[in-house]
Amino acid sequence: MLSRTAPLRRELRRAFPRRPFAVSFWDGTEVPATEPDAPTFALRSPRAIAHMLRRPGELGLGRAYIEGLVDVADDDLDAAIELVMESDPPVPSPRRAAELAVAAVRACGVVAPPRVPAIELRQRGRLHSLVRDRRAVRHHYDAGNEFFQLFLDAWMTYSCAVFSRGAKALEEAQETKLELVCRKLRLERGERVLDVGCGWGSFAIHAAAHHGVEVVGITLSEPQAELARERVRDAGLEGRVEVRVADYRELSDPPFDAIASIGMVEHVGAAFLDGYAAALAAVLRPGGRLLNHGISQVRYDRGDPFDSAGEISQRYVFPDGDVAPLSYVQRALEHAGFVTEHVEGLGGDYVETLTHWIERFTSNYDRAVAIAGSERARVWRVYLRAGRLGFATGSESVYQVLCRKPESAPPHPRDVTTADRR
Repeated sequence: MLSRTAPLRRELRRAFPRRPFAVSFWDGTEVPATEPDAPTFALRSPRAIAHMLRRPGELGLGRAYIEGLVDVADDDLDAAIELVMESDPPVPSPRRAAELAVAAVRACGVVAPPRVPAIELRQRGRLHSLVRDRRAVRHHYDAGNEFFQLFLDAWMTYSCAVFSRGAKALEEAQETKLELVCRKLRLERGERVLDVGCGWGSFAIHAAAHHGVEVVGITLSEPQAELARERVRDAGLEGRVEVRVADYRELSDPPFDAIASIGMVEHVGAAFLDGYAAALAAVLRPGGRLLNHGISQVRYDRGDPFDSAGEISQRYVFPDGDVAPLSYVQRALEHAGFVTEHVEGLGGDYVETLTHWIERFTSNYDRAVAIAGSERARVWRVYLRAGRLGFATGSESVYQVLCRKPESAPPHPRDVTTADRR
């Protein structure tokens, strides 16, 4: 008897005469690749096709994968991600695409409409409002502290480590990064430091313990704050480190001597960078220093606020994340009156950081499923590798920008006299 997938397999061959991929079906049949070392996408059920028919492209394929209806072997996963993310994938002609869709419907048969994965988030409300940003952060950290402990270093430093100074192990490289930030900020005993997006408190604890400063750390995640406070107590730094659940726009403290913003600017949004920079300038004393450590994107469409992340990341990992180019960040800092003193790129360091995270996550994958569920674990299995690919290809990088707030504001051009111009 002719397999129901036979017409679909025939149309796949016609639509993609060059196939840098293979497809295997639930009935044991397959369409082979035409190129060596090509990844295989294993379709486990007709419902996988239903997902892709309902939402063609990245989102449909992603939903089918997250639900476990499409799978890719570990050895093929990097190649599969590169194929999906590459800028010029093979595209069938309109006629072939229509014939392929008809064959897919027939192969799919009568199935219930595919469900949207339970962990998918569709944001509502004004973009980057306080309420919406809190909801986005909660969604990301709903996986729980224990989940992130599976792949981060012992202090759970959730940003790019620094291997380029000679570190080999992840813990050593993260400590190198923390110390590098402290030294760039030229921290001195007794100074007050703001840690924006403090996470689980690694920078705040390091700066207080090794440089004698007082630190206020802010995060929007209560579970993060609880663990950070516990670690502050364990380190005997309760009088020197305070961890708050607060937004950077809610600060009304006396001016700080220095500010570290590590891995937080990606959540601000390109259109809101001026407000972000102005808010930090407002709580920094004249002569104070700011270090902004953040991911940047080389290719960016200002007209598409979600261009940098893709639909999968927007709905499952970092809702409302917006990775802007370095030039946007620097322009915002300059608009706020900061003077840039030093810029350093760490893109290669993030490739190595993610490699360590991927190895740890893969070795703890079953535990990740037990803690956070199969859907979230499958998302992160792909997300970490996709991030590494972005840094490895140079489409993304990470920069540390060291700035200084001048002792006094420069005069406005209209206030400069003729004598001053001479």
